[in-house]
Amino acid sequence: MQQAKFKKDYFGGALIAAIGLSTVYAATGYHIGSLSQMGPGYFPAAVGVLMVITGVLIALSARGDKPKQEASEHAHPSSLPDLRAAVCIIVGIVAFILFGHYGGLIPATFAIVFISGFGDRTNTFKQVFVLSVLMCIVAAVIFEWALQLQLPLFQWGG
Repeated sequence: MQQAKFKKDYFGGALIAAIGLSTVYAATGYHIGSLSQMGPGYFPAAVGVLMVITGVLIALSARGDKPKQEASEHAHPSSLPDLRAAVCIIVGIVAFILFGHYGGLIPATFAIVFISGFGDRTNTFKQVFVLSVLMCIVAAVIFEWALQLQLPLFQWGG
């Protein structure tokens, strides 16, 4: 049903933009600083601005779609909602917490991406595996090399 998707995307984008605006407003209560000397409000303000931009782009892209009525909504109409995506994401988060505590950043990142990736029925095992490996590389580069955070990439036990 295209009409429902149109409304969800439009209102979802507006909600993201509104949350971003409130984040920027809340960040102005702190010293923002500059790029070379960031204050405690800099990061929340930057994230808020990115949320506003993303929300506006989502809302505009939904507005450009013309709502159409389709003959059949789904191939398998069901009275129960499809909970696969929600279950995969929740299980992925729990796995991230456990693997992060007992295994380190790399196993935790692999677990959350791998498990959550199966929430989309169109993903194949190979696609999810490759995405998980690539995200582990990105996490290692960002957190270990660029930010030099003291997160163990691998550890045994808690």
